[in-house]
Amino acid sequence: MKHRVSVIVMLLALAVTSVWAQPAPVKKAAASVFSLTTFAKDGTILGSTHGVFTGKNGEAMAMWQPFVGADHAVAIDAKGNKHEVDVMMGISELYDVCLFRVKGNVPGALELTTSDAAANNVYTVGYDLKKPVIKKLTPVRTEKFMETNNYYVFNDKDVSGNDLGCPVVNEQGQLLGIMQRPANGGQAFATDARIIKSFVVSGLSINDKTFRATGIRTVLPADQQQAALTLMLARQQGDSLRQVQYVNDYIEMFPTATEGYTALAEMHIDLKQLAEADKTLQKEVKQAAKKDEAYYDYARLVYQSTVFKIDTTYTAWNLQKALELSEQASKVNPLPIYKHQQAQIIYAQGDYQKALDMFTQLQKTELGKNGEVFYEAAQCKTKLKAPQEEVIQLLDSAVAAQDGAISAPYVLARGRLLDLAGESRKAYMDYLKYDTLMHLNASADFYYMRYQCGVKIHQYQMALNDIAHAIVLNRFEPTYYAEMASLQVRVNQFDNAIKTCDIAIRMAPEYADLYIIKGVAACELGQKEEGLAALKKAKELGDERADKLIEKYEKK
Repeated sequence: MKHRVSVIVMLLALAVTSVWAQPAPVKKAAASVFSLTTFAKDGTILGSTHGVFTGKNGEAMAMWQPFVGADHAVAIDAKGNKHEVDVMMGISELYDVCLFRVKGNVPGALELTTSDAAANNVYTVGYDLKKPVIKKLTPVRTEKFMETNNYYVFNDKDVSGNDLGCPVVNEQGQLLGIMQRPANGGQAFATDARIIKSFVVSGLSINDKTFRATGIRTVLPADQQQAALTLMLARQQGDSLRQVQYVNDYIEMFPTATEGYTALAEMHIDLKQLAEADKTLQKEVKQAAKKDEAYYDYARLVYQSTVFKIDTTYTAWNLQKALELSEQASKVNPLPIYKHQQAQIIYAQGDYQKALDMFTQLQKTELGKNGEVFYEAAQCKTKLKAPQEEVIQLLDSAVAAQDGAISAPYVLARGRLLDLAGESRKAYMDYLKYDTLMHLNASADFYYMRYQCGVKIHQYQMALNDIAHAIVLNRFEPTYYAEMASLQVRVNQFDNAIKTCDIAIRMAPEYADLYIIKGVAACELGQKEEGLAALKKAKELGDERADKLIEKYEKK
């Protein structure tokens, strides 16, 4: 009996010796381990694993796969505290690891290994609120990747499911990686944790397909220009919650920059909360390092909101206020762009002569290198009923100011003016040029307009092509079909005219013009019964032309 007791005591002593044989830094690493749970949008659990904190500000490393398709995620640290995953900071699909940040203070963080040499003996540090399991392992083999990083492969029977995501450390308690296993099964491995140093987030990361695979937003880049790009792209994505988060982050990171306040004000304006927008813009003026830019932003949003009548009940915003704010920008820094803004506001106030004088002066500045100030001067001339030659001359200058697609709006404006003035051939040449500048990708309205101009100069086949193009771009507009069928009748394409009308009638059965055109086309083809039936339908719909046409074709 004494012998059995002695054996038991000896075994207990060996066990205790084994525990205390673990290096203190390794045991300390347990404070940095957490459990991770990812959730779908409906709140159901999507995945669960472990991870390790790598920074004092809540930076953490875990496997990437559990985040794919997740709407949100939660980490519970070694003290039982719950942390919401805030942002993704980097992802490697190839090595199935990601870096993210959680909200709140974390109990501990592991330093990354500083040695390029592979460790022969490593420890896995498990997760447990009371007594985490620590195991000593020897890698089966170690491979190099990215020149200096180590890729550890382990005997799979030494690794349990509870080990996945847990840190793999050296004797100094430095992080070598996290324990992983391929999603489809295979040998356990650990990718060198130093891979997270290679992660870079830019302004375009918000649109990256890998980052967009999870509902957790991308971290705002540390570079101000890249962060501003993120703000712009977030607005385009239309996710208001994410946009608010990005804006708040931006203001916190760059409190003296203007972009964050302006983005927040624009969000308020979208919601017709002009009073809130005004408060935000006042704060921008107060906080901004560049006061002139702040005043310019303020003036721009007041001007735009007034012109587009965002909320007419908020009378504190008007054109005069916009002008005064812009003038403040000029007092701080007399740049031409601020004078340009003032000229635009004065034009909106209806003082066309004063606006013309200002646009003319601006043509002598660096703004004269683009066509806008010439185009705006032409608009003033038109309002002042100046001779057409003077307006055309300014539009010529607008077109000549720069090459390429930038000049397209001015080419189109000149073409429209020439068209209205009866100079259809010159107008048509501008329409051709505009289409080329737009890479044959203009709007349906444009092709309808060029169709009308083409008819005027008897370019019937080109006109048919244009109206067909307009129909392709807007196939639910019956006017386009009626115009096409009408021209087809004019060039004796009666069969085509009937087909065009039949397509449109199925879509717009109450559109009388279609029956008139179909009736004429059918009668001209000798299909008198069908033609008269169409004309009588037009009469039922109230078209006054129908009676004379019925009388005409009944006599034939």
